[in-house]
Amino acid sequence: MQPIRTERTTITAAIPADSAALARYSVRNADHLSPWEPERPEGWHSESAWYTRLVANAAEVRAGRYLPLVARLHDETEIVAVANLSNIARGVFQACSIGFSVDAAHEGQGVMREVLEAALGHAFSEMGLNRVMANHLPENTRAAGVLYRLGFEQEGYARRYLKIAGVWRDHVLTARVASQEAAAAGAEGVREAAATARVV
Repeated sequence: MQPIRTERTTITAAIPADSAALARYSVRNADHLSPWEPERPEGWHSESAWYTRLVANAAEVRAGRYLPLVARLHDETEIVAVANLSNIARGVFQACSIGFSVDAAHEGQGVMREVLEAALGHAFSEMGLNRVMANHLPENTRAAGVLYRLGFEQEGYARRYLKIAGVWRDHVLTARVASQEAAAAGAEGVREAAATARVV
């Protein structure tokens, strides 16, 4: 994918060359994110571990089933936010899940919302998806706030849904569906891509 520029950030697909920056991001935010994430094994935050994961996920990215995104402030090298589109499904579903986090130093400044708006625009318009799902812990009011401001709606509540910080935790299930305009644009893009592939 081509880089996406927002007012303050440049968003790119994460590649192995981002391993060092992702390692620095995860190390400096380890305490900040630990209440909301699974327990991480020893060495998980290292550059070599990030490189291994990115290389291992490359096939899923090429197949269109996974898209890890990293965001940097314009002309900066450090990552300030991440958003991962995972479990991308096609056929009659046309949906994915999205997970996200923002650097503690940039929390509360609207950076995460800005990045997610761009990621959702890409998912709906460029990828032609119809539904994006996001789940959060009941007490994660910051995540809930940004999701609802972006048009996500609660669709359910799952008991013991994910093991977070070593404990099985309930999650609030939310989703946003494409507007008619975005769905039409996305469908047209998918049809054009398919036609091009057939010609080639």
